[in-house]
Amino acid sequence: MAIVSDVLMNVKKRNLNEPEFLQAVQEVLESLEPVIEMHPEYKDAGILERMVEPERQVIFRVPWVDDKGIVRVNRGFRVQFNSAIGPYKGGIRFHPSVYIGIIKFLGFEQIFKNSLTGLPIGGGKGGSDFDPKGKSDGEVMRFCQSFMTELYKYVGADVDVPAGDIGVGAREVGYMYGQFKRITGSYEGVLTGKGLSFGGSLVRTEATGYGLVYFVNEMIKAKGYELKDKKVVVSGSGNVAIYAVQKLQEFNAKVIAMSDSNGYIYDEKGINIATIKKLKEVERKRISEYVKEHPHAEYHEGHRGIWNIKCDIALPSATQNEIDENSARQLALNGCFAVGEGSNMPSTPEAIKVFQTNNILFAPAKAANAGGVATSALEMSQNSMRMSWTFEEVDFKLQEIMKNIYKNCIKAANDYGFGDNLAVGANIAGFLKVADAMYKQGVV
Repeated sequence: MAIVSDVLMNVKKRNLNEPEFLQAVQEVLESLEPVIEMHPEYKDAGILERMVEPERQVIFRVPWVDDKGIVRVNRGFRVQFNSAIGPYKGGIRFHPSVYIGIIKFLGFEQIFKNSLTGLPIGGGKGGSDFDPKGKSDGEVMRFCQSFMTELYKYVGADVDVPAGDIGVGAREVGYMYGQFKRITGSYEGVLTGKGLSFGGSLVRTEATGYGLVYFVNEMIKAKGYELKDKKVVVSGSGNVAIYAVQKLQEFNAKVIAMSDSNGYIYDEKGINIATIKKLKEVERKRISEYVKEHPHAEYHEGHRGIWNIKCDIALPSATQNEIDENSARQLALNGCFAVGEGSNMPSTPEAIKVFQTNNILFAPAKAANAGGVATSALEMSQNSMRMSWTFEEVDFKLQEIMKNIYKNCIKAANDYGFGDNLAVGANIAGFLKVADAMYKQGVV
């Protein structure tokens, strides 16, 4: 379709050397051709042209002093992509790989993910090339304070509400929130993922991992499967992976492998998640330490090898493009029947084609890992009402949100002739709500 190809061509010209962003845009736009054909008013209103251009991009210097008294300088980012259905909402990532293209890709994905939750939140993302690994608490605090000293100008409870992401957990959110409050004197829900003692929500820590499992469970139930006794491989060992494993074990699935950026562990008896939580959340050590406490387990260098393990279900929950075409083929050869994306865009386009060609059930990230931002929005609601809900209340709302996301994705795919293709269904369902809001608000 000419309009889609023209928009894509323009995006490629204007965003050179940003492959992650271009990949995300192309994947979404190509699935929207039948939608634009059925809604010519969106073409006339320039919806696609406006949707691929962020409303605002902020890049700033973050100076801080390390424990040796040496001045360090990092770069900070915030991309406020789309506010058609609510204030910008999206995490902050601290990782050496962060640059504007990564933040734009994540922010663009966030538009559709947030729309799918059914909650009034727009799309945004932020971060820095700062690496918290190996830094002392004091260094992390000084960096976070410097980061927020600039970021505070652009965020607020009704404007932009950041959360955590890779490298940004409860510690980092706490330091940033404290600095925001110090500068503004305002005690508001400007960040989510806060500590429970100052406005945080129960289940927020577990939400992305739990939501991933709830979504995958809905997907496989529709095809007559259940999680019980299934062998599962989960990449990563951060927040998403840990709580996905915890919830899988509650469903009596058997998780046999996890990884970090150095390598992966294989435990045929089933991963001891208590050991992983201790290593990663308390001691902040590498996953290789697991075999010291569980000598029957195996550790292998190189994280990609995890996809060679024979499993029923794979949940990539580490980082973008971690499953390439070869890894996908290996999963198919080993009998994997379902893949659920826990991290953002962990499967390359070629890998997704392999899944679809081999009839592997595929849960795309913008739907499957939406539980985190959904619970962040629930935290915003609690902050606005000055209330705290119980764990059971929030968990129930999360389960219902993930069930509704699945139903809406399937319905959108069916309505536009894509059968049960959840990847396309997620794009269309997320797009329709935002496009309708943009159209009715005029050219802004």
